[in-house]
Amino acid sequence: MGGPSAEREVSLSSGRECAAALAGEGFEVVTVDAGPDLCDRLREISPDVVFNALHGRWGEDGCVQGMLEWLGLPYTHSGVLASALAMDKQRSKIVFEAAGLPTMPSAIFPKSEVMANHVMVPPYVVKPNCEGSSVGIYIVHEDANGPPQLDENMPADVMVEAFAPGRELTTTVMGDRVLTVTDILTEGWYDYDAKYKPGGSQHVLPADIPAEIFDLCMEYALRAHNVLGCRGVSRTDYRWDEARGVDGLILLETNTQPGMTPTSLTPEQAAHLGMSFGEMCSWMVKDASCNR
Repeated sequence: MGGPSAEREVSLSSGRECAAALAGEGFEVVTVDAGPDLCDRLREISPDVVFNALHGRWGEDGCVQGMLEWLGLPYTHSGVLASALAMDKQRSKIVFEAAGLPTMPSAIFPKSEVMANHVMVPPYVVKPNCEGSSVGIYIVHEDANGPPQLDENMPADVMVEAFAPGRELTTTVMGDRVLTVTDILTEGWYDYDAKYKPGGSQHVLPADIPAEIFDLCMEYALRAHNVLGCRGVSRTDYRWDEARGVDGLILLETNTQPGMTPTSLTPEQAAHLGMSFGEMCSWMVKDASCNR
């Protein structure tokens, strides 16, 4: 848990929650704040299973997964390729589109070009291509006076995507089981604070939406999970424009290591179906393996 990514604090929270839950299920748990000595620490501990509670770069993009494969340590969540592919928003969208899943038009542009002129007709969204948890997202509205002036910490190349209006929906997959659909209600948009601060958003589950849209969310989540080659738990996020019906449902991205904090969506969906947080974490440990 932890690690050096922009999502460090969320990962520490996920890790603490999962460690406590697993201890409650009878597992012997050792927590490790992932740093440069991670390989040595894992050799020293020699665990039966590594529960990967890292989020963001290095922990969610195939890097740690590759190290665990090299060490021969069974681990949770997706393997090297699925992790790297899902973390790369533009490349994963190419895979989604090839599988017939609905996405919004997007492209990668140099940050300097994005800051100099509108590279796409507003409204559009600018975001890092390889980050999660809504880190570094800029929404450029139709009435914007000019292009966005991006933070200096943004990468040299960024993703620009046509804005998808509508409601925030999300669906979790556990193995080959699709859980349910959550409708996420916020005052503004579902940014970092809305995701992780208590009271930042309201989660309605199962989502009160037409059966046709509900079923499509369930279907698309499993298809996305499978076409990326995901293992264990994944969560797929959508925007749905009610005015456009089925055509208004857009797949945004698939998260191969969704948050496991008290306000997180995936544990809520499992609990709604009668699976406690401890049981969910235990299932993930028992599902762990190499060659994922």
